[in-house]
Amino acid sequence: MPYRRLPNTDSARLKSLKSANEKGKDTPPFKLAFTAGSFRKIQSVLPGFENAIFEHRNSLNIQAEKNKEYQKRLKKARLYISHFIQVVSMAILRGDLVSETRAYFGLDDEKKIPSLHSDEEIISWGEQLLEGEKKRRNLGLSPITNPTIAVLKVHYDKFLEYHNYQKSLKNRSQRAQDQLNIQRAQVDSLIQQIWNEVEETFNDLPEEIRREKASEYGLVYVFRKNELFNANLFQSPRVGETG
Repeated sequence: MPYRRLPNTDSARLKSLKSANEKGKDTPPFKLAFTAGSFRKIQSVLPGFENAIFEHRNSLNIQAEKNKEYQKRLKKARLYISHFIQVVSMAILRGDLVSETRAYFGLDDEKKIPSLHSDEEIISWGEQLLEGEKKRRNLGLSPITNPTIAVLKVHYDKFLEYHNYQKSLKNRSQRAQDQLNIQRAQVDSLIQQIWNEVEETFNDLPEEIRREKASEYGLVYVFRKNELFNANLFQSPRVGETG
């Protein structure tokens, strides 16, 4: 016997609600297979669910779109921070700067570039370099050049701007996701309630007719593999018989 399958995607949920809503609008109340209370609930829940789906998809689309520019700013900031540190190390190697210069920037004695993989690492090192060069300049020491800290700051500040904006977009997407999760729970409960009422209304009808009537209200029935196989065997003409 086929079993009913409740919708498990937002598109399927929306389709199910709209099918029931159309049936509610086109059918006189005394002929409707679910209660008037359920119909009122559909009219109340459906607009909010549609809005929640739209807001969630829209927030994800905006986040993905803005992420392209954000990645460019991230790459640029990482590049300038890396180059600034390399310039300091090479100047020390040449003897143009004393080895103690590294201490201003929080660099260790090793000449390798620190990890700049994550946003947090870039933010941390950017702040350290800006603060370190500020201290050096306040002491009257010669500025680091090619790149200068001013050029680095331009790209670092732009990265921070996009970082904060992207963070706000992620928060928006998360709020939309949370709201959609709440809506989904309400919709799943309502669909189950409607389907139960529809099946109860058609309960006295023969099985095939009951499923056909229920399907008009958006109910979905699924045959198991063995049922499909047996149904095909039953419908196939026997040897010697014509279709």
